[in-house]
Amino acid sequence: MAADYTREVSTSLDPALPVRHVTSVKVVAVRGAELELRDDLVVGEEPLQIRAAGPRQNPIDIAVTMRTPGYEKELAVGFLTTEGLLGDAEILGVDVGDPGFMAEPDDAVLVRLSRKVDPSIAAARHFVATASCGICGKASIDEIAVRCEPLPKGLPVVSRTVLLLLPDRLRAAQPAFERTGGLHAAGLFTTDGELVAIREDVGRHNALDKLIGSRALARELPLWDRVLMVSGRVSFEIVQKAAVAGVPILCAVSAPSDLAIRLAERLGVTLVGFLRGDGFNVYTHDGRVDLRDLMG
Repeated sequence: MAADYTREVSTSLDPALPVRHVTSVKVVAVRGAELELRDDLVVGEEPLQIRAAGPRQNPIDIAVTMRTPGYEKELAVGFLTTEGLLGDAEILGVDVGDPGFMAEPDDAVLVRLSRKVDPSIAAARHFVATASCGICGKASIDEIAVRCEPLPKGLPVVSRTVLLLLPDRLRAAQPAFERTGGLHAAGLFTTDGELVAIREDVGRHNALDKLIGSRALARELPLWDRVLMVSGRVSFEIVQKAAVAGVPILCAVSAPSDLAIRLAERLGVTLVGFLRGDGFNVYTHDGRVDLRDLMG
């Protein structure tokens, strides 16, 4: 029996989800000795072209990233923010592609800035981002430190009991993950554990950029009084993006890499990993986690 693998856009699956966020496919499902031809839901993945331009400047190509459709403007602004390409420029507007020329206009975003974009800086940032796995850790950390000052020491402080609540609250707020099982999430919380915002994407970096972009557009950066919770592991890039946005406490369900730990230590980020069940590990700057109830 052969399945029809043609994908169909699932705008009717959940009107609250962005278009092409989740799609429907035909699958041959095998469960033990049973076989069934049925519909299944999968996460969308499409390219997004990010461009930027200042006053009277032709748009500059910044990056093309594979992402889950939805929140394109936030993703573009978040990417420019966390890659250090905004500087002191103000965001004057964000436009999607021209529907008169593009079948999917939300596959291209143009961020309009208050000052001109230096093409050479954009090219250098792109090189570092794509080649970071091929250069030494010290070079990576030094490059990031140039455009990201260490976070202020001290506050905020979050309790152990609040941290333990975050994984379940993150999962409960993931509508598309429940349908597909194929999305990463980044959630922003208060120090009391209240959810501020959440974004999902097939890429963990994109989910965080969307989240940070939403706060940048709301003019809430830096996020010095917030706690960030991400699904999956913590890489060097996740710490970088959190630090640039001013997030003092970064938590993850899984493990951090050694380079992520070294960068968090240098930039003043409290890094919490393996946050699941009734436990977690604090890798850096543990003074922001209140553990007095365990110190009898």
